[in-house]
Amino acid sequence: MEFEMLASGYGLLEAPRVDDLGRLYFTDIPNGGVYRRNPGGNVETLIPKRKGVGGLIFNRSGGLVLTGRGLIHWDEKTGKSRDLFAVWEGKPVSMNDLTTDDHGSVYTGTINFDPLSSNKPIPGSLFRVDPPGRAVKLWDGIEVSNGLGLSPDRKHLYHSDSSTGAVWVYDVTHERGVKDRRIFAKMPAGMPDGLAVDAQGGVWVAAVRVGEVVHFSKDATVIKRIKLPATMVTSLVFGGRDLRDLYVVTADNTDDPDRKGTIFRARADVPGLPVPKANF
Repeated sequence: MEFEMLASGYGLLEAPRVDDLGRLYFTDIPNGGVYRRNPGGNVETLIPKRKGVGGLIFNRSGGLVLTGRGLIHWDEKTGKSRDLFAVWEGKPVSMNDLTTDDHGSVYTGTINFDPLSSNKPIPGSLFRVDPPGRAVKLWDGIEVSNGLGLSPDRKHLYHSDSSTGAVWVYDVTHERGVKDRRIFAKMPAGMPDGLAVDAQGGVWVAAVRVGEVVHFSKDATVIKRIKLPATMVTSLVFGGRDLRDLYVVTADNTDDPDRKGTIFRARADVPGLPVPKANF
């Protein structure tokens, strides 16, 4: 796969999503900001200061649903935000990556420490947040919650747990809970970060610290390991009219360190699986 560079000069990039107009949304974890790159190359700043946004999804009625310190809905028309899920059992929550189901609910994991520090992980939890903002705890003991994605038949939920070096999988119940958490695939090297599921049920995973994207088949066989000019490959998403444009974001650039966090794009040989919009 041949990657083209679309933008650079950022910190640790995360949460890429592509809308129906081909605009790429992304965030900068340490420096703050939610951004949008238009097909012509112009990058807009949508939210200038919000830090720690590891998850972003489009909302059916407009705007964005974002993680960070709480789960919020941001209204582009007014520029205002409202909390959807900010407190659990009397304590504020911080969340990382997310995905959505066909009901418009959000699956997201909590982060109870600074993942950019050398501190020992404090395990977090997996939640489902249903419209208009009811949170249900689904699982405990997740070391470093990262990428999430549902299988095409919605029977499985994939979940990157970074410090374990593995992508895990749950069975999704009829009540949209989860059960039987187990390892789906161990990473060949590095740690899993963001992930995306393709239309054939394959799982594509950003591998932090080793500069690659790993494509697993639905039976967890490694199909390919795709190298990029970066060490910290943090997340990825499918986009384009045929969902074969693969966007990958990073926290560095090994071709030129001055480029720092970079956005790359290539053509995949299979289309991605559409991710439903949230419904808040």
